[in-house]
Amino acid sequence: MAESDSKSKVTGLIPMAFVADVQRSVDFYKYLGMETRGSLKTPSGQLRWVHLGCEQADLMFARASDPVIASQQAVLFYLYSPDLIALRVHLLGNGVKVSPITYPDYMTKGEIRLDDPDGYVLLIGQAG
Repeated sequence: MAESDSKSKVTGLIPMAFVADVQRSVDFYKYLGMETRGSLKTPSGQLRWVHLGCEQADLMFARASDPVIASQQAVLFYLYSPDLIALRVHLLGNGVKVSPITYPDYMTKGEIRLDDPDGYVLLIGQAG
């Protein structure tokens, strides 16, 4: 395979997931510190696409045209937090169901698991 020059390569990646209600996803991901970086609305003012982000984390959501079935979400999002304990307390305080902190071999500093409103699995590891 030939080596690519500096103009013929991918330089970024932002996952995009289809959701039942874009505003509901925005509201949920605010608990993780994400803010809206861009959005598109329908003529009636309903969100149909959004780009969320914070620091080095970016994620996009678009309104699904078909029903979103939680058991069929075949992707998970891996995120990092500088203070996993504080984040977990914050999430629990806002009524978000979140696992206890576990310490798997690949994330010995700790990891939590939660599901977003559309059933996407979030694993959040302790950064650093």
